[in-house]
Amino acid sequence: MSEHDSFPQRVWQIIAAIPPGKVMTYGDVARLAGSPRAARQVGGVLKRLPPGSQLPWHRVLNRHGRISLQGDDLFRQRDALEAEGIEVSDAGEIELARYHWDQD
Repeated sequence: MSEHDSFPQRVWQIIAAIPPGKVMTYGDVARLAGSPRAARQVGGVLKRLPPGSQLPWHRVLNRHGRISLQGDDLFRQRDALEAEGIEVSDAGEIELARYHWDQD
């Protein structure tokens, strides 16, 4: 990552590095991108991904370890996480202590 990269570029680079079977929170990504208070902006960057993007957006959750999306998007994210071996509760919750990718 370069200091000259834009915030969205930094977000993409961080998310691209999350390994299969691991998750991070929007806040984690924002902090690593240099803007610790920009968790909502991380969500906005992901919302604007082009269709067919290969970025593993599904590995990003809210600070409670829950899927923030609703409807079909929630099921899409749940299916993608479960395909990587991550257990997701009926309420869309993931055990952060078990699956969190810690970069510190």
